[in-house]
Amino acid sequence: MKLNDWFTRNKIILIIVLFIGGVANSQTKKTAISGVVMDEYGYGIPYAAISIAKSNVGTSTIEDGSFNLMVSEKNYGDTLSISSIGFKTKKIRIGDYVSKKNKTIILDEITTKLTDIKLLSNVEYVKRALKHLKYNTISKPHELNILYRRASVEDNKSRFFVEHYMKLLDEGPSGILRKIEVVEGRKSSDYRMVKRTQFSHSVNYMITHNPLRQGINIKTYKWSKIGDSNYDGEDIVIIEGRKSKNNFIRLYIGMDIYKIYKIETSKGNATFLYKKNEEGELYLSYHNRESKSNIEPNEELKRSFRIANREIPKKIKIAYRHEVFVLGLETDKNKINVNNFGGYGIDIGDVEVPYNEQFWKSFAMPPDTEFFKRIKTELESHFGVALETQYKLSN
Repeated sequence: MKLNDWFTRNKIILIIVLFIGGVANSQTKKTAISGVVMDEYGYGIPYAAISIAKSNVGTSTIEDGSFNLMVSEKNYGDTLSISSIGFKTKKIRIGDYVSKKNKTIILDEITTKLTDIKLLSNVEYVKRALKHLKYNTISKPHELNILYRRASVEDNKSRFFVEHYMKLLDEGPSGILRKIEVVEGRKSSDYRMVKRTQFSHSVNYMITHNPLRQGINIKTYKWSKIGDSNYDGEDIVIIEGRKSKNNFIRLYIGMDIYKIYKIETSKGNATFLYKKNEEGELYLSYHNRESKSNIEPNEELKRSFRIANREIPKKIKIAYRHEVFVLGLETDKNKINVNNFGGYGIDIGDVEVPYNEQFWKSFAMPPDTEFFKRIKTELESHFGVALETQYKLSN
């Protein structure tokens, strides 16, 4: 082969390689898309599930119906699914949605009126839902990518905030949480007087406080039907169990194969929302809760109140506020990659994670929820320091 021919051939190969690499890079480049999900009257639909079915990437809308989601060009041919209890599920080709100027998605409300003839007894729905839990949720090991937030509260004011992007190796409500990995994290300044900590990473408490994982002692509740609705074309019956006026659990149960789409509990004023993967199995989509308690100030705390020229209270109200967004799901065992941290024996605020400012700038953060806005306002009110500045100084 002549030298010129050799150079020509390899130049062409190099051009092809560079072209293919450029195409691959353009397809893997992430782009943030945003929008708002509303009903026909123009009201935002909170906590609607937004997901790309084939990739199991998704998020949830916040209180005003807005959302943010990261997609790549290879997703443009995929379908964006938007679903919420009480509304007809809508599906839109992502490429078509990206090209739209108006990013408002309207969901049609479904009015459901179930007749008593169709209904089982209230307790029977609960029994069947728990019996079918293993088959209705993802019960094999799977990876969840989540955004976990916790604020430490004293006298109804946030004084410390931690945010973690995490990976979980989970088996769903009918199994166990196998592994925990904190990938990225950041903290606010610490304005607490009561340096109270939890004995484990807060995500472990999210697991143990879920009634489906704890197990529901059906006989200890008085069960009643309090409403009905619809989810993704399936009729839902809303069953409430009460032990007392302030002790209840509320289950949103599908009438076809008894899937539990939503849970509300008086304990921690908690909400658990579930959505479907491509096979129709349920996994966690969104969660929030607030656990409250009172403590008596010890001598050290009393001294701190005197130094701060504050009146010493008989009881100090403290609380933890939690919010969780599930942003991704991986069920292929060959692609699951969770490095175990466990989180046992250490509070979420004591986990040492290098602060990666660039990660948080490029991360597809959900729009600011009322939960987060309140925390941010309260943290910045202490000494007038912006939360972003606190991240830089405290990490």
